[in-house]
Amino acid sequence: MFLDLLRRRNPKFIEAAMALHQEGKIPANAYVLDLDAVEHNAKILRAEGDKLGMKVFAMTKQVGRNSAFCQAAMRGGVNQAVAVDVACAVACKRADMDVGHIGHLVQVPKFEAEMVASYLQPQYWTVFSLEKAQEAAAAAHKAGRQQDVLVRIKSDGDVFYKGHEGGIKASEIVEFAHKVDSMDGARFAGITTFPALLFDQDTHEVQPTPNLTTLENAAAALIDAEFTDIEINAPGTTSSVVLEALAKAGATQCEPGNGLHGTTPLHAIKDLPELPAVLYISEVSHLHEDKAYCFGGGLYIDPVFPDYDVKALVGGAPTVEEKALASVDIPPTSAIDYYGMIDCTGSVQPKSGDSVVFGFRGQAFVKRAYTVGVSGISTGNPKVETIENIFGQAENWPNPR
Repeated sequence: MFLDLLRRRNPKFIEAAMALHQEGKIPANAYVLDLDAVEHNAKILRAEGDKLGMKVFAMTKQVGRNSAFCQAAMRGGVNQAVAVDVACAVACKRADMDVGHIGHLVQVPKFEAEMVASYLQPQYWTVFSLEKAQEAAAAAHKAGRQQDVLVRIKSDGDVFYKGHEGGIKASEIVEFAHKVDSMDGARFAGITTFPALLFDQDTHEVQPTPNLTTLENAAAALIDAEFTDIEINAPGTTSSVVLEALAKAGATQCEPGNGLHGTTPLHAIKDLPELPAVLYISEVSHLHEDKAYCFGGGLYIDPVFPDYDVKALVGGAPTVEEKALASVDIPPTSAIDYYGMIDCTGSVQPKSGDSVVFGFRGQAFVKRAYTVGVSGISTGNPKVETIENIFGQAENWPNPR
């Protein structure tokens, strides 16, 4: 889906990744990051956020919490992370990126709350229930802190991905806010939901969900109840071009993830200010009948898109030419992606050891791929900075200890 975008807007990135792979400097089964482009994208998002008075937190799960990615985002001015879970927060902290937000999408487990409060010290902590608010407050109080708490809210008609549901009724937010404020160690800071925006396949535009209206109505009720300085956290499909619409709806926080590497659904169909900054690289393993098998481990098709003909660039030398494109059959999500199967019936005739480049909107943290940060692509001096696992930990590749 994003390979054409990469070929057109960041061809040097593809060529650098293939060259580094052919030199034995990048492993097969790796999400590769153009750190120069990440820094560029972060600057754009930071500038737009500053213009609109919005806090910008980086979501890092899609690229495996890679430490070089975190540092590139910080060089671009995005200095805090939103953690999808506690493991994500620990990885970001290890990369010297402060935790701006935790607990949303995944709540903090009860017996990890004290570690979160004392070690991670997030600026904001989202809760879905009174019990989770009490856990956050008690942990913060024990750590000698007052924790700013965000509350996930919901109303009839709101949209949630299956398995993401949770939160308190928006109609009860004022009462709930008072309860949070009464807890030692906690302060009610604001409200959140997910997703506030979604890409519409029919209009090819990013549209507000009913959740965004829920946030607006709840904020109005809180203001009427004399709550001030309310934070409104409104994540989902975030790129620089949607921030103004969020700000008009009252949002004070945004959380770009795919936007930092130029792979939101809108990037696939429109040239936005952010550059594509991530690709997936593999290698041809062997040939069998009319297919070439490339190593898997990180093959991922985001279900936000309808089915499409997956293609990859295949070659033993750097290339972005159309003649190097071949169709690839990706195993279904119900199967383990040991290999992808490249069609050999056309003009592309893969050889064992050839590089294979895909343009995925990835979710590296749920796969078993490496993540690789590469600097210097924009200046013609590509250099591998990091090779890490999906927890942002350095891998001693190709010489494991």
